[in-house]
Amino acid sequence: METTVIGENENPEELEELEEIEVITTVVGDDGTVVVDDLRAVVDADGNVLATDETIAAESPDGTIVVDEVISVADDDGELVAIEEDVAVIEPDEG
Repeated sequence: METTVIGENENPEELEELEEIEVITTVVGDDGTVVVDDLRAVVDADGNVLATDETIAAESPDGTIVVDEVISVADDDGELVAIEEDVAVIEPDEG
């Protein structure tokens, strides 16, 4: 398993108290399935997660790709609530 953590704040003047953190995890299964989990989170100065955008992509050995993206935001209690989810299945071309 490979995990990469990237912290970035491109406009520190505008987003003085917010930071975007990205964690990318890659796993290759015994059958050759490749799964990439790309999680981005916006956190405040206290480390509270305010929003996330998680994309999980899986490619099976036959070429089928499944992409699942979930966008969540923190509610009044600080719990993440999914506000949008999009799942796409891409079948390999037969030819």
